[in-house]
Amino acid sequence: MEKVLGVGIIGAGLIGEKRAKALKEVKGSKLIAVSDLDLDKAQSFAKEYGCLNLNIEQLLSNKNIQIVIIAVPNKFTASLAIKALQNGKYILCEKPFGINSRESLNIISAARRNKCLVKVGFNHRYHAGIWRAKEIFDKGGIGKILFIRARYGYGGRLGMEKEWRMNKAISGGGELLDQGVHIIDLARWFAGDFKEVYGLIETKFWKTDVDDNAFVILKNKNVTVSFHVSSTNWKNIFSFEIFGDMGFLTVHGKGGSYGVETLTFGKRKKEFGVPEIKVFKFKKDTSWIEEWKNFLGAINKKNNLIGDSEDGFRANRLVEAIYESSKSGSSVKIDRDVISKISS
Repeated sequence: MEKVLGVGIIGAGLIGEKRAKALKEVKGSKLIAVSDLDLDKAQSFAKEYGCLNLNIEQLLSNKNIQIVIIAVPNKFTASLAIKALQNGKYILCEKPFGINSRESLNIISAARRNKCLVKVGFNHRYHAGIWRAKEIFDKGGIGKILFIRARYGYGGRLGMEKEWRMNKAISGGGELLDQGVHIIDLARWFAGDFKEVYGLIETKFWKTDVDDNAFVILKNKNVTVSFHVSSTNWKNIFSFEIFGDMGFLTVHGKGGSYGVETLTFGKRKKEFGVPEIKVFKFKKDTSWIEEWKNFLGAINKKNNLIGDSEDGFRANRLVEAIYESSKSGSSVKIDRDVISKISS
């Protein structure tokens, strides 16, 4: 029988709660403790999920904890991740993987020194519609990929400009680093690495020092990706579309306020005309559960990680290039040596 792995969560906010709920649904792990600088929030969380309320040092040194989930504002991710690794813990870091690629590499170096596994929280890969689309895609269902088109945005809320995500000193970036990094990761998952980017980063509405809209083109030898992420969309939207020479796959919605998650698989006929269409609907968001299963499986050497530290690094590298492109007004080529450094 496999050992039940103890889990500590740093960050008692919304994402920390999603992780706590998910791990309760999966055999092989148990929530031991939570830590948060907001002591009242941590105490409430501990009571809700039946775990200890510890300070960070106590949590990281606890011998009953083998895995640490880091669900904190971006500025604090890297330092906490490195401390956890130095204490011999496996870690799951919510995206982004540090506020820049340098922080990503620092975490990876610490993981290698301490021989610990690192998962990056790219739960969108595990959404049922995206997962099914990837299965169809990998079997050649739409043929050779041509381009990807995506939109991701939400409507904002009163006082949002005062939240930590709108404070560059804490967040490291705006909408591109927040929701955009998910689109970048999905695009890489389907199309591979990109060699050139063009981006236009704007602050159109919110009174903040970070972007509230990003318009981006990513390109490699075979595939072009265009996407727009926005916090001025006014109604939540998620749309990810992959087009091949034999058909298309489109995922719209991701549950909740984003609408029912729907996958449409269109197959081009040889004679063209109206394509053959199959539609799949997914009522429940199981992405957090499925991602946790993958992480536990990788720790137990049953499967490979899907959404690992290399993915986190490369996504951050692309984010930086997009910001650079917007500032210069021209496209930016990704230095192959820089992007391949992690693999050397």
